Amino acid sequence: MWSFGAWRRRRFLARHPLDPALWAEVRRQLPILDGLSVDELRLLAERALLFLRDKRLNALPGVELDDFRRLLLATQAQLPLLHLPELNWYQGFHELLLYPDDFLSPQKHRDPAGVVHEFDDERSGETSYQGPVILAWPGVESGGGWDAYNLVIHELAHKLDMLDGDANGLPPLHRDMRIADWASAMQAAYDDLNRQLDHNPHAHTAIDPYAAENPAEFFAVTSEYFFTGPDLLEAAYPKVYQQLALFYRQDPLARLRSLQREHPEYQEHPPH
Repeated sequence: MWSFGAWRRRRFLARHPLDPALWAEVRRQLPILDGLSVDELRLLAERALLFLRDKRLNALPGVELDDFRRLLLATQAQLPLLHLPELNWYQGFHELLLYPDDFLSPQKHRDPAGVVHEFDDERSGETSYQGPVILAWPGVESGGGWDAYNLVIHELAHKLDMLDGDANGLPPLHRDMRIADWASAMQAAYDDLNRQLDHNPHAHTAIDPYAAENPAEFFAVTSEYFFTGPDLLEAAYPKVYQQLALFYRQDPLARLRSLQREHPEYQEHPPH
């Protein structure tokens, strides 16, 4: 069936072809793309270009945006969507604000006694319902390795979570997924992480303790690990890895293990 949207996408890509040298530079900066097939890389590049067509990147003073940096950000943004159906998964926002460094975010917290506390929290990223995505540029640049950190994936996971309302750790699941299975896997792991930190707030947990803040942060942090530290996530919480594999329809762990078998530099410490 003919699709006007698909026609517009093809026309845009024909008029704005990818610069092969620029793409090669982006790939060198993002080892987490290693092991993707030729077809996957082509699709990822196309979706990155379409992301830049549809979203406005607003760089604040101190952030110099060139074509390489724009494509670097967009590629990280599109990696989680690579095998998802062609739907508007990043609806609800049109702008990304790029700060030159971490920023202060005004926060309010009501304690158990009902007293409201106001304070400024230093952050590298922030996402609000139907608001822009805010990113500190150093976090964008440092998120390309297999080191269980990716600011872009983290903040955009919140946007996926918010597709059906407030962020609660439950994005819209595919028809072949069961909410009960998702909730069971996520809740058990979330409770386990919180138990460890309740016992010892300084415990060296298998995944970033920030995931214990609330279910929304647990989903965002484990999404980071899924794409950039899949071996760590699967070893700690295999059922969480399984649910994320069903949701994102990817298997980064299989890709990483294949790289470790085939390339000496991956056998001990994957590139960062």
